[in-house]
Amino acid sequence: MQILLNLLAGVALLVWGTHIVRTGILRLWGGDLRRFLRQSVSSRHTAFFAGLGITALIQSSTATAIMVASFVGQGLIATAPALAVMLGADVGTALMTLVFSLDLSWLSPFFIVVGVTLFMRRESTKVGRFGRALIGLGLIILALQLIVLAARPLTQAAGVKVIFASLTGDVLLDMLVAALFTMVSYSSLAVVLLTATLATSKVISLHIAMGLVLGANLGSGVLAMLNTFASSPETRRVTLGNLLFRLIGCVVIVPLLPYIEEWMALASFSDGQMVVYFHLLFNIAIAVGFLFFTEKIAHIAERMLPSRPAADDPAKARYLDASALDSPALAIGNAAREAVRLADFIEQMLAGMITVLKNNDRLLASKLRKMDDVVDDLYTAIKLYLTQVSREALDDREGRRWADIVSFTINMEQVGDIIERIITDVEEKKIEKGRSFSEAGMQEIADLHGRLLANLRLGMSVFLHGDLASAQRLLAEKVLFRDLERAYAESHIERLTSNTMQSIETSSLHLDLISDLKRINSHICSIAYPILEQAGVLAKTRLKEAVEAELKPSQVPPTSDDSTGKAEWQKRKPHTA
Repeated sequence: MQILLNLLAGVALLVWGTHIVRTGILRLWGGDLRRFLRQSVSSRHTAFFAGLGITALIQSSTATAIMVASFVGQGLIATAPALAVMLGADVGTALMTLVFSLDLSWLSPFFIVVGVTLFMRRESTKVGRFGRALIGLGLIILALQLIVLAARPLTQAAGVKVIFASLTGDVLLDMLVAALFTMVSYSSLAVVLLTATLATSKVISLHIAMGLVLGANLGSGVLAMLNTFASSPETRRVTLGNLLFRLIGCVVIVPLLPYIEEWMALASFSDGQMVVYFHLLFNIAIAVGFLFFTEKIAHIAERMLPSRPAADDPAKARYLDASALDSPALAIGNAAREAVRLADFIEQMLAGMITVLKNNDRLLASKLRKMDDVVDDLYTAIKLYLTQVSREALDDREGRRWADIVSFTINMEQVGDIIERIITDVEEKKIEKGRSFSEAGMQEIADLHGRLLANLRLGMSVFLHGDLASAQRLLAEKVLFRDLERAYAESHIERLTSNTMQSIETSSLHLDLISDLKRINSHICSIAYPILEQAGVLAKTRLKEAVEAELKPSQVPPTSDDSTGKAEWQKRKPHTA
């Protein structure tokens, strides 16, 4: 039992070291790697070597698969060149398996000591992140040594020999075991190196080892498929195509295994070395065999996973045309159209929220929470699309519009998050407990909600047309909304002093709700800031004396106690912020 635990601990440490290297490299050079990957798909050969190099750095073909699949899902890369990247990624992880199979024990303490020193002294800097990656590399090498040491006693254990002997002669069973182990350990690298160690120790034969290697490759492909299972069809095509590569390769190789085994027996290598070389040759053979047929495999993947109609997939961007990226002005226009579409979903969520509050509609609440996922996907798509636009090619007006779109989508995404949290709180604190707001409290919430919905529509108009008067009106509404929120909070406290049972039961939810509505209104009203700032009418301070000194008496908002003056001021359109 202790031997088995030591072996599992070594495998776990290997997986953890791989994870540290992957996250460390992505945090350090993730943006550059993604940009390099997108720019390297002009031909299948450059795409292949890009995938090979990136995977060698981040130590995971699965991570590369997820990264490339996300680009395809966003329309930034076509399926065929993405599959070429994956062929390179598979060869890259096989090469790293070969490197780690060498005797690098002397590097482990060196990498760990240097890495810990850099990370502890400069943790939040790039140097510290690089040190973190070095720690991961040192742990990988250390884990391989632990695996070798833990596997040696297995050669003396009769029970273990019986277990592995049961795998002899059944290649499909060997492949199934290795595939499952790969999915559990989240690393084909760990499985292949463990297989090589067991083969070196004569615990398993070379015949079994080759079956396990094929299974590890299949398991890695299935693992990438599972990681993108909930994604769009376009995203899943990449992982499906990569799985097809490996599946077809296994179908071709399995009948040839006896001949390959005889051929490899002629070489003067140990069984462990032959396992690693077989893994590398298998991936190279797949790359050579399929590199010029990526278009056909992509076509098969597209037929197996057809795109959903736009109406059936609201999370799919409709206006972010990748071909327009070479024309920054056109690309910015596309992003603006998609941003307005995102705001339409926010409007639907906001309009549905009051129905949930009034009618305790659980089904609608569930739909609105799912709609927030759509908002998040569209926000991500718009943000990534805009990052592809060359800022150097933009003039001043286009640059400001670029920044306005980014700011608008950030505010809308945050509004969606607040609405989702409100709905969750209403379900937990009101619907599930059978509580209800008092009639006066519900009327106050409905009043704030109505103003909020009107402000959202005004904010969308401000974003689209950039009208100064509308922007001034929107900012004035922020002051009114803030005063109303305070007044309604005071009214609620008065109802509590009157021992109104409904107000007492829903007090916490009521106060949180009107506070969240004010936060939503603040995000909406911030749409006006860029326009007001550009026009030079935005006050630099919110101090009362400084602001009133710049305003005419008729433009100074009344206090919350002056209800008559406030009503009159609402009728007048303000001429300045």
